[in-house]
Amino acid sequence: MAPQHRRVRARALAVGAAAVAVSAALAAGPAAGAVPMDETGAALPGPIGRPTPAAGAQPAPGAQPAASAFPTPDIHIPAVSVPELPAVPAVRPPSVPAPAKGVPPFGAFLASDERGVERMEQLSRWLGGAELRVGHTYLPGNHWRDIEGDVGFLQAWADWRNADAKRMLVLNVPLQERNEAGVPDEEVRELLRRGAAGEFDHHFRALAERLVALKIPDTVLVLGWEMNGVTYTHRCGPDPENWKKYWNRIVTTMRSVPGQKFRFEFTPNRGRDAVPWTTCYPGDDTVDIIGMDSYDQPRGMSFDEQVKEPYGLQAHVDFAKAHGKPIAYPEWGLFRNGDNPEYMRRMLAWMQQHRPLYHTVTDYCPHGVWQCDDNPDSSRVFRNALHGRTPEDPQTPAPAEPPSGPQLPEHCMPLDLGRWVEHWLGGKLCLRLDWWTRSG
Repeated sequence: MAPQHRRVRARALAVGAAAVAVSAALAAGPAAGAVPMDETGAALPGPIGRPTPAAGAQPAPGAQPAASAFPTPDIHIPAVSVPELPAVPAVRPPSVPAPAKGVPPFGAFLASDERGVERMEQLSRWLGGAELRVGHTYLPGNHWRDIEGDVGFLQAWADWRNADAKRMLVLNVPLQERNEAGVPDEEVRELLRRGAAGEFDHHFRALAERLVALKIPDTVLVLGWEMNGVTYTHRCGPDPENWKKYWNRIVTTMRSVPGQKFRFEFTPNRGRDAVPWTTCYPGDDTVDIIGMDSYDQPRGMSFDEQVKEPYGLQAHVDFAKAHGKPIAYPEWGLFRNGDNPEYMRRMLAWMQQHRPLYHTVTDYCPHGVWQCDDNPDSSRVFRNALHGRTPEDPQTPAPAEPPSGPQLPEHCMPLDLGRWVEHWLGGKLCLRLDWWTRSG
């Protein structure tokens, strides 16, 4: 999709022995032995912003079933003289969810030129100081000099990238000039043939040299994006075989430049589009990352359908895994289904599950969440999910203090009767170590 710049936002068998011990310890009555020990406590906190799953249904507040109301288990238990106990609700151990993983590196496309750099800090503030690790921009595709990187804004992006070694710059690179001019298939076919023969190699060598000179030799280069569609002159459909040869020549040429550390990303549109994107895949030797541009479209298609459709999200993950490549989402966002918070929630969860190398939301209308005011509900989902987050911040809680609750009486030792007995008794019993001083 073309970049735009628009500001818009079982212990039952041990019971007998245990019961004998209890009988001996508690023979003198409540003051001499049995003290109920309530283990009820609040569940440990889960990850920030996520509710802790309930461990099981709890009695209604204030419910205090009498001890005699506990059902008798269907096994023989020797009679034991045990003092009547205050009723204590049965409690299961709290369920503690596994810590959440840190978020994958993320960013946004905010504008191609210097304005995109300036807006990175503003978006970070809107996200509560979240670290936007990924900058994303596009080279124009009007003329070959644009594709060679003869554009002033690259310096601003280079400065942003080099200000922090953890940052990543993603640069979309057209493969032909007049890239959005509606060039017919016949002419595209001829251009692909010429590219496969090496006629355009020098343009890409010039780009590689410029990026190295700008000290951004590790840039992620998204070559000929959305090649399975019909929008761009660098589309694959008219001649997939020559398209692949052309891609391989470009990568070989750029890798020959001293000092380069580029990573080359193959990024189709989600779904089949004009041609199956697997038809255009140029091979593992020249592809480092397998990306996908995935917007909320077509109208009426649910997120589950976007996952399961041919050449959809699941196919993308499976294909990359089969080829041993990381995945990425350089373009994603809302589209045909309007303000769709369910899509936003599900897409963010998908990326949290599948761990792309990075993702950058397309942040202008109709796709965006910050510069586009048309999607307030989705905007809230996005902001809540990424607020204050960084890729190193797994959002795990600090070690929790033991839950506060009724304290054990002084000089009291808990008796381990097993979960099963304790369940039917309604809680633990403890033995007072000073019971002999209180008898008589």
